Amino acid sequence: MPKSVFLQEEGDTPKNRIWSFLIVHSEYDYSMKDIARYSEVGYTTLKGLWKEFKEKKIVVQTRVVGKAKMYKLNMKNPVVSRFIDYYWAVVDSVVRKGNKFKDEENSPHTYSVGGVPVSAKHV
Repeated sequence: MPKSVFLQEEGDTPKNRIWSFLIVHSEYDYSMKDIARYSEVGYTTLKGLWKEFKEKKIVVQTRVVGKAKMYKLNMKNPVVSRFIDYYWAVVDSVVRKGNKFKDEENSPHTYSVGGVPVSAKHV
């Protein structure tokens, strides 16, 4: 899967992958297992970073489904709000420059504007 514009610009690190996933999918809650899978971060790595995310109140637990605790971004946290603004400013600046996005996957579910994938799957 191609890297998002944000990851290309700011570095493809586990923490940035988690941030990217949570921002793009901020309307929904996810289990840690799903966050690890969808952000393409190893579960053990996520567990190591998750403590910081919880302590800084970047994420909040929303509910429990079976044994799984569900989490989403804490939109009431001013740091989260600023980081979301920063995230989209980075994406916007790259798109405005007209930089090309490497489309490594030619899927029928891939949508792009100026070569930049816009589906949540690719961000």
